[in-house]
Amino acid sequence: MFKHLLIPTDGSELSEAAIYAGIQLAKEQGAQVTGLYVIPDYSVIYATEGTLSMNVYGELERSAQIAANSALQFIKQLAQKEGVPCNTIMVTDISTYEAIIKQAQSNNCDLICMASHGRKGISSLLLGSETQKVLSHSHIPVLVHRLALT
Repeated sequence: MFKHLLIPTDGSELSEAAIYAGIQLAKEQGAQVTGLYVIPDYSVIYATEGTLSMNVYGELERSAQIAANSALQFIKQLAQKEGVPCNTIMVTDISTYEAIIKQAQSNNCDLICMASHGRKGISSLLLGSETQKVLSHSHIPVLVHRLALT
């Protein structure tokens, strides 16, 4: 049924659970996966706020690159272990949900498989949710792997 799954990650344990689920689904379907990590566009924050020193800006960029490489390596290794074809993408964007949708479209993915952090009540309203935004704006089906926070 599905041929190409996009699996966005932020490197969290909840994302890792969605990665496991997405790779298992891909294995069962004979599909390929693309792992995605969206790095926040710190240059926009720097230009807008004007308060970050170049040293802090550079450190944010380096830390984000390290986190992205680690999270994407996790996807690659798990996919390889399960025999699922996998490629990974790292992009920088001001809008995480828009980057997810854009990458799903440009890579001809037919399913986005991502985590939900399971926030409830007022915290979900105040904090928002990239998953909710993807669900609201994507024309590509989205499979949400949900684990409630304890």
